[in-house]
Amino acid sequence: PFVADQLEGKLKKIRQDIEAAIPVGFSDNKEIEKSVTNWQQWQDFKDLHPGVKKLQNKALKQMGSLGGGNHFIELCLDTENNVWLMLHSGSRHIGNKLAECHINTAKDLAKMAETKLPDKDLAYFVTGTEEFKAYWHDLQWAQDYARFNRDVMMARFKRIVEKHLAGGKPTKPLLEVNCHHNYAEKEVHFDEEVYVTRKGAVRAREDDYGIIPGSMGTKSFIVKGKGNHASYCSCSHGAGRLMSRSMAKKSFSLDDLLKQTEGVECRKDEGVIDEIPGAYKPIDEVMNQQKDLVEVVATLKQVLCVKG
Repeated sequence: PFVADQLEGKLKKIRQDIEAAIPVGFSDNKEIEKSVTNWQQWQDFKDLHPGVKKLQNKALKQMGSLGGGNHFIELCLDTENNVWLMLHSGSRHIGNKLAECHINTAKDLAKMAETKLPDKDLAYFVTGTEEFKAYWHDLQWAQDYARFNRDVMMARFKRIVEKHLAGGKPTKPLLEVNCHHNYAEKEVHFDEEVYVTRKGAVRAREDDYGIIPGSMGTKSFIVKGKGNHASYCSCSHGAGRLMSRSMAKKSFSLDDLLKQTEGVECRKDEGVIDEIPGAYKPIDEVMNQQKDLVEVVATLKQVLCVKG
């Protein structure tokens, strides 16, 4: 494995290379690499909701891009000073638009059926209906897109680190962990087949590896699930926000950001104040509250962070 000493004097250049290779925010890839065009699930794009038919080219260009918000790319060190590569992203614009299309369909159905809901955003599909089947198909496609998007970015990220730390020689990681967050899956719990939605959560079956990131400048954790059935074999997928983005911008200054991200190679400008560590819950407290859900395999500290 790579170790901390190998990073000395190289973090800034590594960050610059990452930002040059992986689009962030609303940016797309200028060129589409072969691994992206060869993704087998493109053949199913024609079967997605009609509302996204014109978005295939955008989806192609966004494959291998980070996005914004709390999405990140990080270099971390564990307590043994080993180097870890970590990133967090999702299904990008195409996933958002698919969700929007199906939410609107659900709202239309509720309106036509004159279903009384506490809030219009609580519209739903009924299992077994054509609308539910279409939604479930598109959801699975979007989750596959999200996973491959992370794979594409991680491959680029790994090549950059190898360039700086191994002279460009390919290396084999000792452990790879890839877990969905904010997703739905069909599972069996309490002897019943059910649909589980994990919002702000990841799966934590017994011996499942998971990732629980803190905020930039704090700690993150690689964990193993304990298979706690009372939680539907789930755990948190991060520290969770302590305050809204708008409140964070009002509550913290650029000086606060500089202090709270000291020792981390990252953006230190007003554009990322809403991602300041102080806007998130204390990760140690979060971990303490879920000791019955996961065991910690590795404790990581960020030394480099790229934000959208």
